[in-house]
Amino acid sequence: MIRKPAVAGQFYSGSPSGLLKEVQKYIEPSAQKVNALGVLSPHAGLMYSGAVAGAVYSRAAMPHTIVLIGPNHTGMGRTVSVMAEGRWEIPTGALRIDSLLARKIIEASDVIEEDDVAHLLEHSLEVQLPFILYFSRDVEIVPITMMTDSLSVCKAVGEAVAQAVKDAGYPVMIAASSDMTHYETDSSARAKDKKALGKILNLDPEGLYKTVRREGISMCGVIPAATMLYAVKKLEAKGAELVKYMTSGDVSGDYDHVVGYAGIIIK
Repeated sequence: MIRKPAVAGQFYSGSPSGLLKEVQKYIEPSAQKVNALGVLSPHAGLMYSGAVAGAVYSRAAMPHTIVLIGPNHTGMGRTVSVMAEGRWEIPTGALRIDSLLARKIIEASDVIEEDDVAHLLEHSLEVQLPFILYFSRDVEIVPITMMTDSLSVCKAVGEAVAQAVKDAGYPVMIAASSDMTHYETDSSARAKDKKALGKILNLDPEGLYKTVRREGISMCGVIPAATMLYAVKKLEAKGAELVKYMTSGDVSGDYDHVVGYAGIIIK
């Protein structure tokens, strides 16, 4: 299946030249590359969160495959949906799905299902592709969306991904897609997000989940982030670094109703 772009012209420029120029505004050419096991990257319109996503992908060396894990905003498809065949297109190019790794992930846990429907209109993974394609046209992807509130599902999926990565035997990075606090004041968002980010930086998926629930943090990708943390822990991650944090107020000037964006690299 060829997955056509769902949010081109909305979340990012719909033309090849326009999108290339847009991405170039946000990358950091002099950033030192690292071999990342995992990253956290936002998924708002590029005009708002592009600087954070650009900072992350500018520092992450492109592996053989990137497993993309994002929240399911549309309510379509299965609880944990993997698109296992085909390619994803955006205006600047296309990326192939790593079918071998995708099927290993599906086979590793009975909570994971092959399902294309969940991916047709979902934006959280699509907005990662302009940055990935800028740095490599050879990297492959495994798209996963999650629509659950269960920490045990996060653990099961994360450990399944980690086992499949170990079995694959080639470099894989796991990218969790999430925005942070939604529609609060800038000061409130920063205070709440600091608590959640502290748990991610400590590689603590349970702490992240509990903190987000206890503090009422409207982090839309807490489930993908926790799943990524379970995976990188099983892959023996050593530590994490906050690359960049900002809010939409830094772009719009409206600090009364902001969305937070964070970029993290885990090695």
